[in-house]
Amino acid sequence: MRPEDYPPQEPFSNVARRYHDQVVRLGAGIAGIEVAYGDDPYQALALYLPEAPIGTVLAFVHGGGWTNGYKEWMAFMASPFTDAGIVFASIGYRLAPAHVFPVGFDDVTRALAWLHASIAAYGGDPARLFVGGHSSCGHYTALAAARRDWQGPLGLPTDVIRGCLPISGVYAFGADSGLATRPRFLGDETNDVAASPIRRIDGAPPPFLIAYGECDFPHLRRQAGEMASALERAGGEATLVELAGRDHFTASLAGGEADGPWVPRALDWMARHE
Repeated sequence: MRPEDYPPQEPFSNVARRYHDQVVRLGAGIAGIEVAYGDDPYQALALYLPEAPIGTVLAFVHGGGWTNGYKEWMAFMASPFTDAGIVFASIGYRLAPAHVFPVGFDDVTRALAWLHASIAAYGGDPARLFVGGHSSCGHYTALAAARRDWQGPLGLPTDVIRGCLPISGVYAFGADSGLATRPRFLGDETNDVAASPIRRIDGAPPPFLIAYGECDFPHLRRQAGEMASALERAGGEATLVELAGRDHFTASLAGGEADGPWVPRALDWMARHE
């Protein structure tokens, strides 16, 4: 789909508009296979397939403050991964404020269930499914990797996520989160704990590669370190990657730079954790 083909979403801020325009330009001409996992237009994913798949799958989810964004935003990331033989999937999900927590999170996990059940037909190995996301979906994917209560109802093994690669993610909500305002997607205030990955680590988590920009929002830089420490206390492995000179948005753009500060690190990290 094209962004203009979707139902309306919240108006973009000026900075979000600039990001939208840039990632759409960077992804122009990179076509994926459209797959629906639900009835809503936002409940779909795009598959980008390598010519010689090695089995590894990276499912990535766009940011946008839980209120904006399209799966097509992440098309610009596909080529460095498909060139390495990795199946790249970009997941869409329903947005706030029309849909509040846990709707978007549940959409992401439903998409992961579809990938686990179906990706072998596209050259992927369901046992080698990595997830990642930028900003608000660094949050959703970190929450999916941390929790162990959603997999069973979807018929999935609890270790369905082989590893998590969030970029500039949000890992905590509430009074000490550092967020200037409470995100509207949270709905009722009782969801602050339920939606906080740092407070929902159930047992030993999968490995995490946690990236953030050197010039990112201060609370996200702090939260990245706190999340890594929490994962390690739970018996997991967490690697922090500070992207030199990057802010919140240019950290995302690093996701499509084959010779940039994140892609080579991510490829090596996934190879070592398959």
